[in-house]
Amino acid sequence: MPERNLDFDRVIDRRNTRCLKYDFAVRRGMPEDVLPLWVADMDFETSSYVEDALVERAKEGIFGYSEVQTPYFEIVKNWMVRHHGWEPKERWLVKTPGIVFALAMAVKAYTEVGDSVLIQQPVYYPFSEVIRDNGRIVVSSDLYLGEDGRYHIDFEDFEAKIIEHQIKLFLLCSPHNPVGRVWTKEELVRLGEICLKHEVIVVSDEIHQDFVFQGKHQVFAGIRKEFEDISITCTSPSKTFNLAGMMISNLFIPNQEMRRRMRKQLDAAGISQLGVMGLVACEAAYEKGEEWYDAMHRYLRENIEFVANYVREQLPGVSMTDHEGTYLVWLDFRKTGKSVDELEELIIHKAKLWLDSGKIFGDSGKGFQRINVACPRSVLKEALDRIKKNL
Repeated sequence: MPERNLDFDRVIDRRNTRCLKYDFAVRRGMPEDVLPLWVADMDFETSSYVEDALVERAKEGIFGYSEVQTPYFEIVKNWMVRHHGWEPKERWLVKTPGIVFALAMAVKAYTEVGDSVLIQQPVYYPFSEVIRDNGRIVVSSDLYLGEDGRYHIDFEDFEAKIIEHQIKLFLLCSPHNPVGRVWTKEELVRLGEICLKHEVIVVSDEIHQDFVFQGKHQVFAGIRKEFEDISITCTSPSKTFNLAGMMISNLFIPNQEMRRRMRKQLDAAGISQLGVMGLVACEAAYEKGEEWYDAMHRYLRENIEFVANYVREQLPGVSMTDHEGTYLVWLDFRKTGKSVDELEELIIHKAKLWLDSGKIFGDSGKGFQRINVACPRSVLKEALDRIKKNL
């Protein structure tokens, strides 16, 4: 049976579907009629193979406690081998209901209350939340925007922050959300050597690994055997196949003691089996979703190019950082001369757009906006036209 869901130009009405992206604007403090391009899910139907697998499982009519065995792991492993040249071991696998949950469990497993945890802002805002909400201290070695339009790591500052704050745990975002960097092997080697030197555990959030448009994604744990021993690799089909509501993530923890400590935290949180539909969706996506993934990836590449051209030609004072990975584009409004509050007023109340304000990613994100381009191009054009009209 051929793949059916390949029309990415089709606009799907997601309102009144219990959709966080569309149905909760007022509750989140936004005008009711905003166009939402904020939270990282796609406005595309997932692979028809995933749909069919879920329908068939639903027909069984019994939804008791469920678990998966070796075939599930083999399917996940084969995707990693095929797309990223990395072959994890079955004993490393720890499944969790989402990566943000896993980050919180890692903070609790590998640090104590009052410890400092290192991040690189501007970065996905739940990184800070899971640190603060668990009684730890956020320390950031901020990325800096170079003249080449790309963000870079200040390695000297990174190591200094580790020493000064006695860092035990570093949360790495790779590819980086929101700045769109796909870290090179050389950059990750340098980070890894610093972390090895100072005995820092690396939790590598690689959820956007399948959205690379320039360069090549490097699995941090796959670069060196020594990195494998200090790292937790966080993966999920949720971004790749638009399955965020399925609450399924696959962690790989090669170090036995680190794996034991993570499982202890999961036990303490009352987590055992995950939802059966997430497990079924993950298997179907990784085993049969290749055609859909390839077509979606091409469409997103064209969307990113569309935004880059539009910003350059029609939005004076706005620039787009050189985009290498993720489907979340980082726009710089600082040369428009507008303050952070004026920019919020323009985006939300004049243009009637719900984007993610850069300020929620840390102080270094002020003056920026993150826009989700995983939508039909007509919707994307409408959003950019609204910015142009009100700018």
